[in-house]
Amino acid sequence: MALVLTLLLAGAILLLAETVLPGMIAGIIGACCLLAGVVAGYREFGLETGNWILIGTLGGLGIGFFLWLKYFPESRIAGLYTSKGVVGDIGTERPELIGQSGMAYTALRPSGVAVIGGQRVDVVTEGALIERGVNIRVIAVEGARVVVRQV
Repeated sequence: MALVLTLLLAGAILLLAETVLPGMIAGIIGACCLLAGVVAGYREFGLETGNWILIGTLGGLGIGFFLWLKYFPESRIAGLYTSKGVVGDIGTERPELIGQSGMAYTALRPSGVAVIGGQRVDVVTEGALIERGVNIRVIAVEGARVVVRQV
């Protein structure tokens, strides 16, 4: 009886520790302990009690997983492992370029580099190929995509 309880308790503790320890070692050992506890329960107590131990272990895993999903992400411990950085706007839009003229620094097939207002800018054409050194004009800015046309 003590072996079964020890294995099940050790497995539960190791699975809980896996949430904050890297490498999956604690989780794998914890799952093995739970499996060994259930097998030991079958060997020591027989089929009926072994089935109850299995059902209890699976139920405990399900409840523990639900509680972990519900409470762990907002906990102080989880705050140590989550990024606080801003996700989303990367500030690459350049609407001030619309209507400005420049020169193709590289051949635009259909993308390349142009010099607009003294700065190198990654651009894309409407579809036509533009050779190096040709004058271009910005006709649209779509996020980070600067669309140009030959003048």
